[in-house]
Amino acid sequence: MSREIVIAGAGPAGMMAAITAARAGASVLLLEPNEKVGRKLYITGKGRCNLTNHCAVEEVLASTPRNGRFLYSAMSRFSPADTERFFTDLGVPLKVERGNRVFPRSDKAADIVDALFFELKRLRVELRHDRVTNLARNAAGTLDISTENSNIIKGYKAFVLATGGLSYPATGSTGDGYELAKSVGHTIVQPAPSLVPLESPDPCCARMQGLSLKNVSLRVKNQKGKVVYQEQGELLFTHFGLSGPLVLSASAHMRDFGRDSYTCVIDLKPALEEATLDARLVRELTAGANRDMANLMGALAPRLLIPVLLERAGILAEKKAHDVTKRERRRLLEILKGFSVAVSGPRPVEEAIITSGGVKVSEVDPKTMMSRLVPGLFFAGEVLDVDAYTGGFNLQIAWATGHAAGESAANYIR
Repeated sequence: MSREIVIAGAGPAGMMAAITAARAGASVLLLEPNEKVGRKLYITGKGRCNLTNHCAVEEVLASTPRNGRFLYSAMSRFSPADTERFFTDLGVPLKVERGNRVFPRSDKAADIVDALFFELKRLRVELRHDRVTNLARNAAGTLDISTENSNIIKGYKAFVLATGGLSYPATGSTGDGYELAKSVGHTIVQPAPSLVPLESPDPCCARMQGLSLKNVSLRVKNQKGKVVYQEQGELLFTHFGLSGPLVLSASAHMRDFGRDSYTCVIDLKPALEEATLDARLVRELTAGANRDMANLMGALAPRLLIPVLLERAGILAEKKAHDVTKRERRRLLEILKGFSVAVSGPRPVEEAIITSGGVKVSEVDPKTMMSRLVPGLFFAGEVLDVDAYTGGFNLQIAWATGHAAGESAANYIR
């Protein structure tokens, strides 16, 4: 059976494009290099799948620092509310958590993947384990497609490129979509990591490797001292620097490492005002007057953090609490409320959750997701030069652009 629409990539954007086009009556061939569809979806949200954000379209656009306005049309036609309705109609109960993050009620990403897979099967979308290896414009101005299994696909009328970015290459996101788009004339904005752990030259990070801090506040300052990000949550010290949810979110706001430098400032006691924390320090020092500071600090900080705190405050570990000066106590207070870690740059793009960069959006029609250069070529998802903050926004971009590409491809072939 000849297929009218060929889609490369069975991630969230590709599956949404396939379902939308098939619902519109088109016959669809979906190519996926992995043996299972939606492999990256399985690991999103720590395996729970934060599939969208329960918010208005304007908030999604405001949370998309890179080319957010390009998404206005696609997002208006398939909003977060539409995403929730789509999965509810497929039989997946949903719930809303802190930050308006939407998850399947079961907390299982597999339920989202299964719902998409069975809808593809119901709509008789042809799934083929294969990878597009070459695109070429022919004399008619359309595309010739070659695949890894040495097949040349003919007889189709529209092609959707939804191959993802460069992040998590083990899931199939190897960046090959960029080369395919480039081969037919598209400009590729240099891919870079976003939502990624951060490297630090500070040796304290390696010393505290494995230490997870919960309910701390993180501020990120640039070299001019301007706060570019501030939030409360959880972070992790690693052998290379910093990771954890707070740090991944912060990284999306640190986009100028080539021209700027950044410092992470951690408030270890965000629930306590300085005066309140100082009063507690006085009580601890008085009650444990004859104790060594290394032991006394156990009431105030995790074990791995204590030696670093004392060193930064200039207090010997074996010093008795009753010998701590007012100046030393003040310094310790300042460090507890502002533990600074210099950042040298992001980890490699392969470790990022999302890739920033991709197909230049000025070369794509924002209403249809069709190439302005090659008729019948559509784009969806992370292959485009759009990316957002954490909170379900990036998956919402995938659903919305996938829906727009699938709908427009179906209209195009008519």
